[in-house]
Amino acid sequence: MTGEFKTVTDAGKELEAYRWDPGVIFLNKGEKVNLKILGINGKEHPFYIEGTNIKGTVKKGEETIVPLEFQKEGTYRLICTSHPDKNSNGPMIAYIVVD
Repeated sequence: MTGEFKTVTDAGKELEAYRWDPGVIFLNKGEKVNLKILGINGKEHPFYIEGTNIKGTVKKGEETIVPLEFQKEGTYRLICTSHPDKNSNGPMIAYIVVD
């Protein structure tokens, strides 16, 4: 799911941070799953999974289903391209760990 944290500092500055929840997903090599991502906060979150051709967009109020099957062990990052770093209220990155 997509999540947003907001606060206002004592000086009146508004701070926001976006996150995937959960932040880590564990899969077995060769395991076929459907990753279901529910858009809760933010209008949309375009994403890609590093090291693959997988990309898409999660939209607020909708469920995005991403079929996954990894043939190589490793850690793959799910990266929101709207929030890739702290300057864009991120990084909004989740980790897919394949054993």
